[in-house]
Amino acid sequence: MMDVLLVFTNMPDMDSAHQLAAHLIDERLAACVNILSPCTSVYRWQDVTETATEVPLQIKCHASRYAELEAAIRKRHPYELPEIVAVNVDKGLPAYLSWVTQETVPPA
Repeated sequence: MMDVLLVFTNMPDMDSAHQLAAHLIDERLAACVNILSPCTSVYRWQDVTETATEVPLQIKCHASRYAELEAAIRKRHPYELPEIVAVNVDKGLPAYLSWVTQETVPPA
C-alpha cells in the first residue's frame, strides 16, 4: 500500500479544531482533516471520571510525516495528554491514497 495513516485526535472546541486543521494543511502534514460534530467523551483522568464535550478530527497523512504531525498536534493541543491515535490504511481508493501521499510527502 502507500503508507497512508488515518490519525484521530479531539480538540476542546471548534475554534481550536479549525486552527489545528489549517496549520496541518498549511504545513503539508495532512492532506485532509475532517472536523466532526462535537461529541461527549467520558473517560477516567487521574482517578476521576470526567465528561467533556470535544470536537473529533480525522486526519489523513503519509506515514513518513507522522512524527512531525504528532509534534504539531502536541505543540498546539491544550491537553496535558491529548488523544493521538494512528491507524494504518490497508485498503482504499488507489487514486485517493495517491493524492494523500502527493499532498503530504515533501518534494525530494
